[in-house]
Amino acid sequence: MNIDWKAEVEQRKDQMLERLMELLKIDSSRDVEHAEKDAPLGPGPKAALLKMLEFAEADGFTTKNVENVAGHVEYGDGKEILGILGHLDEVPAGEGWDTDPFAPVVKDGRIYARGVSDDKGPVLAAYLGLQIIKDLKLPVSKKVRLILGTDEESDWYGMDRYLATEQTPDFGFSPDAEFPIINGEKGIASFEVEVPAQSATGDFELQSFKGGIKDNMIPREAKAVVLAKADVDEAAWQAEYQEYLSENGLTGAMNVAGQQITFDLVGKSAHALEPKAGLNAATFLADFLNRKVANDYLKLIAEKMHLDSRGHQLKINTVDPQMGDLTVSPDLFDYQAGQAGTVIINIRYPQSISTDEIIKNATAALADFEAKVALHGHAQEPHYVPADDPLVKTLLQIYTEHTGEAGQEMVIGGGTYGRILERGVAFGAQFPGRENVMHQANEYMAIEDIVNAAAIYAHAIYELAK
Repeated sequence: MNIDWKAEVEQRKDQMLERLMELLKIDSSRDVEHAEKDAPLGPGPKAALLKMLEFAEADGFTTKNVENVAGHVEYGDGKEILGILGHLDEVPAGEGWDTDPFAPVVKDGRIYARGVSDDKGPVLAAYLGLQIIKDLKLPVSKKVRLILGTDEESDWYGMDRYLATEQTPDFGFSPDAEFPIINGEKGIASFEVEVPAQSATGDFELQSFKGGIKDNMIPREAKAVVLAKADVDEAAWQAEYQEYLSENGLTGAMNVAGQQITFDLVGKSAHALEPKAGLNAATFLADFLNRKVANDYLKLIAEKMHLDSRGHQLKINTVDPQMGDLTVSPDLFDYQAGQAGTVIINIRYPQSISTDEIIKNATAALADFEAKVALHGHAQEPHYVPADDPLVKTLLQIYTEHTGEAGQEMVIGGGTYGRILERGVAFGAQFPGRENVMHQANEYMAIEDIVNAAAIYAHAIYELAK
């Protein structure tokens, strides 16, 4: 059967984009502070899920809502289930936007909004692929389910509830990463590093230190307050601070009010999967202050974490031939004078090391600070589907057919729902060479990419389900 997938997408493009705009206007980041019994993750995730299911019901699909935290859109029938697993939640908008992150803007062929590339745009592209198959009444021998989670950026609560009530798909993919394919994902875990409270020494005392908004985002902003016990040479401090900022491509401000000195620093946020893509405001601020203020919390950050994305100073560096480097991203910082200080570090680790080894090695490396290291939340183990698996081979073949580019297997530090399935991978929707702006301010996705991804997804779903 010869189908012009791109032409089918173009016929439905306007409706897809209208629906995407509706979804993007919903702030669907996790909001448990405003959770209710029928909205355990907050009103935003629930609203995004209901909106997506509303679209599907209008198109005549069978849908399922699981406790307002997950759901699916279903087509076809068969003993096997093909799962397409996406998510409708997003990370918090954060600061630094040129436009309202929840008032989507089209500019230069791109849509700017929080969540457009991670993962609402790809989800709409995958949905359109399934819609085309339904509209054309194409025969399938498997049940196809577009499964929608609403807590992928945090604890995966929505998908956990879904899998507790619904059958797990036999195989499938997540439209939540990159083309040509992601058939391997490093393990993901966050760890809390706790530094004991200490007595102040020297002429300057750290009163507070804050940075970060989420444990999988490099902090864009950090703030510290220092108490001076002696006179402050404000001009000298200002000159030194501004020189440091300039040398490192940062911005910020320092203000003196009596004996209190306040520091603000602005870096660049990015996804924690590759710390080198951002400028960690908190570790830079700690590095600067460590030169002026005697404090173990600052010293630990500056000496054991700053600009060490591969964990050498924590003695956890490892390189796996298949999965590559372990990465470390310090993302949440909290210190108050007289109390223990904490840093939450997000680690993406290959199969050559375990979480127990990470804790053991890091604890030993931080022994001089008497720091405690403990798992923060749950760990996701490394995941890999062999390159010769028919799922991988089929998806790579379809990618090549649509793009003319040869595809090959790839392992990433990001975590997608693809790892839920034993035979699960991530497939798009970011094309090679495109800037990765997930979790960053001014997140965008090119409309052309959404359209091209939808054509690839339609073809892929049909080939896997027929």
